Parts: sequence; structure tokens; C-alpha cells
Amino acid sequence: MKKAKSLFGGIKENLPSGVVVFLVALPLCLGIALASGAPPLSGIIAGIIGGIVIGFFSNSNISVSGPAAGLAAIVLSGITELGAFELFLCAGLIAGVLQLILGFLRAGSISNYFPNSVIEGMLAGIGLIIIIKQIPHALGYDADSFSSERVFENGYNSSTILQYVSNVIASLHPGAIVVTAISLAILIAWDKVPALKKLKLLPGALVAVAVGILSNEIFKMTGSSLAIMPEHLVTLPAPQTAEEFKALITMPDFSGFMNPKVWIIGGTITIVASIETLLCIEASDRLDFQRRITDTNNELRAQGIGNIVSSLIGGLPITSVVVRSSANANAGATSKASTIIHGVLLLVCVLAIPVILNKIPLATLAAVLLLVGYKLASPEKIKNFLAKGKFQYVPFLATILAVVFTDLLTGVGIGLAIAIFYILQGNMKRAYYFSKEELEGADSVTVKLAEEVSFLNKAAIKKTLKNIQPNSKVIIDAKGTSYITTDVLEMIQDFANIRSKEEDIHVELIGFRTNYNDYASDQHSHISINHRRAM
Repeated sequence: MKKAKSLFGGIKENLPSGVVVFLVALPLCLGIALASGAPPLSGIIAGIIGGIVIGFFSNSNISVSGPAAGLAAIVLSGITELGAFELFLCAGLIAGVLQLILGFLRAGSISNYFPNSVIEGMLAGIGLIIIIKQIPHALGYDADSFSSERVFENGYNSSTILQYVSNVIASLHPGAIVVTAISLAILIAWDKVPALKKLKLLPGALVAVAVGILSNEIFKMTGSSLAIMPEHLVTLPAPQTAEEFKALITMPDFSGFMNPKVWIIGGTITIVASIETLLCIEASDRLDFQRRITDTNNELRAQGIGNIVSSLIGGLPITSVVVRSSANANAGATSKASTIIHGVLLLVCVLAIPVILNKIPLATLAAVLLLVGYKLASPEKIKNFLAKGKFQYVPFLATILAVVFTDLLTGVGIGLAIAIFYILQGNMKRAYYFSKEELEGADSVTVKLAEEVSFLNKAAIKKTLKNIQPNSKVIIDAKGTSYITTDVLEMIQDFANIRSKEEDIHVELIGFRTNYNDYASDQHSHISINHRRAM
């Protein structure tokens, strides 16, 4: 009974966010399927399974799963290499089983090692990409993919960018611009006006979509030049009979399990999908205003079950997705009921009202995503992070730029490498505290060791001791130190017992003890020149 309450409780509160995520997910599912070279319905199937099945098994309250743009290149190359989508579905089954195994092996703990600066940088980078990608759709240029994890699919160069800008300018559509402006006005009003914010069961995104459809229908009925043509609307398969719908569903060809290439592709999907999922879970937990923590091992198991089910009925591989999860959080989701609602809406609407869905202008959906992107990369959020110091803002900014100019995984990898560099540099500098002015020409120098002194700090402490001048007095204070690595202890011992005699340096050791977390043996007990223990 408690389980039922946690799953279905809060449906009323989460219905608006479920609607918003549904509206965001619909074109993304279709766009990713097209970019992957797969049947259009395969993306919708993946979205439905990601919402309902993974939503049921996952314990994440904010993240939303579905087909991911980050897997599109792998899917496209896999289908091309295998020659059939039916064979590729076997690779999806393999990936699902392997994710289940990883979950039971507790591999999800790797997500604990992603620094907050990198996760926040990833979110801000995704926000900028969303804005850049959706501006053309907002202006009526819909030739580019609607997926939102890479700005330029063919890479960055001057000719590509100039051609892209030229195409956007040449394709400006007044009707799309008007619909975008109206949609943004509605969304901002629903976000800022207190009376409208209270209308939880009537989300601004749904109102914006309804007004967008109505506006375009009026444009068409009046013969206005503002009328938006079908190529600028949502395009969803609309089967008229059960047989036509059945023909859209592709089943796996199980003979693919005998093909080594299928296993290689399945392993590749496992690695990439699992890493993207873990990154998104960390980001989603930070977006959760209640700061609840997701069991990442359970999430891997849920993703595995979802990928198995999706592949069995012709769906694309699934991951937890940052764009949808961000939209979910920004729309006020409080539980996983929201992601399940979005999956149910995808299922119902695809079966019942595809004709109405195909009237939605892409400009309206672009407006919804523009607001999501702004909230992820708001100037205020970036300004607050810049105030945290270079050890935080350098990896943060590096991750933003790398995500925007490469792709999600590469960008996070670059940001992580820079964060590790700064962590190591910070540890080296924070192993001790002293005044440089005191060191140069002063008679007395105090070196206060940090709580933990590891081998990473050896070089910095060695340099400090080397610069101590003859005939000086040196106090090395370890009163607050709980751990010192053997290498550093031996170096301090040599300085106190040998060099101090040779150069007439008066050394006073404070707070040192015989044993530090079993790393230092009793051989260090004879560090005794001018030694006194802390009282």
C-alpha cells in the first residue's frame, strides 16, 4: 500500500509537469528516430517505455528517460553496419541485459565521483545548446534536427556556420515568429503572474500549444501569409487501422545473437547509455528542490529493463535525458508520477489523436525549450558560480564550452579532467599554511599542516622546507592533522634530524604522534629534536 501511495500519490500535483515533458519529448522522440535512421515510431515507443516502464522501476523523482541524441550516431552506424533495424534491436536487448548486470554489480557508484562544478557546467552547456538549436525553429527554419545535444552535427568551421546563418535568415517565416512570440508571452506570464501560476491543472505549455494551433488554423482559414505549412509542424505517423499500426512496429530478428558485430554494438550502447544516464541522474538530483538522492544502481537496473522491453517491441535504446529531466524539474515535478504521466500521454495521443498532434507548430515547442534552456543557463546562475573561486568556476566554464563545442560525453570528460587537475593542485597547496613574507628574511617560520597530508603534497612541502634559510627557527605544527603519509613524515624527520644540524636551523615539531592511520610505523617516534606534543 505504501508503494502505491509513493507511485500514484501526487498525480494532481505532477500532471502539469507531465504535460510539459510530453510536449517537449514528442518532437525529440521523432527527431532522434529520424537522425538515427530508424522508423519514426521507434522513437515514440522508446519515449513511452522510458516514461511508463522505467518510471515505474526507477526511484528517481525528477529524471525522465527516452531516446537520446547522444546515441543517435551509434544507432545510425549500427543499423548501417548490420544492414537491418531488426538485427540492431538485438544489440539493444544485449545492452539492456548488460545494464541489468552492471546494476547488480553496483557499478552506479561511479556517479559519486563527478564534481558539482562539472555537473552544473554540463547543465548550463545543455541550456546554451537548447537555446542555440531552437532559435532557428522559433524563426521558421526547420531543416535542422530538433534533437538538442549538439549545435552543428557536421562540426564547427567558418563556412558551415556562415551557411547555417544564411539558411536561417533566408528561411525566416513571419507566421512562425508570431507564434513563437505569442507562445513565449504565455509561458512567461504563466511563470511570473501569481494568479496564473496557481492554475496547476492548466500548465502554460499546454495553453501555448493550444493557442499556437488555434492561431495557425486561423491563419490558414483566412488565407494569411502567416499560415505555417505542414513541413513546420509536428510530423507523427497516423495509422487509420489496427493493421496499419501493427505494420509500424518492428520486432527483433533473434538470429542477430549469432553475429559478433551485434554484441560489439550492444557493448558500446551499454557503456555510452550508462554513462549518460549516471550523468543525468546526478544533474537531476541537483535540480530536485528537495535534494533527494537517487539509487544509481537501481537506476541502471531500471534502464536495463526499459531497454529490454523497448528493443522487444521495436523501440530505440533509452537513457535518462538531461533536456527532458530539466523541463520536468522546471515545470515543478515533485515525484516520478510526472514521468509516468508523460509516457501515458505519449501512448494515448499516438493511438488516439495523432491528427491533432500533427497540427502543433514546431515554433511553439521551440518556445517551450527556449525557456527551459534559459533557466538552465541563466546569467544569475552563472554569476553565482563565478563567485565561488577559480577552483570551481574554471572547471565549470570549461565544461560549458566543451559541451557546446563538442558533445555531452566529451565535454564532461574535458571538464572532469580540468576539475581533477584543480583538485590535485588545491590539495598540494592546502597541505600546509605559511606566509611567504615570513619565509623571506624572517627569523621564524611556522608551517601548519592540514588535516590530511598525502603523497600529492610531498613536492610542495619539500619545496617549502628547501627554501628555509640557515640560522632560522621553524615550527611545524601538526596539531590538527589526522593523517600524514609516510613519505612526508620521513622527509620532515630528515629535515629535523639531519639538515637542521648542518645549517643550524632550530626546528620545533608540535602535535606529531607515533602513528597516522597505520601508515606511519613506530620508526617515526624518534622525531624528537625540539619536539613537544600538543596539550
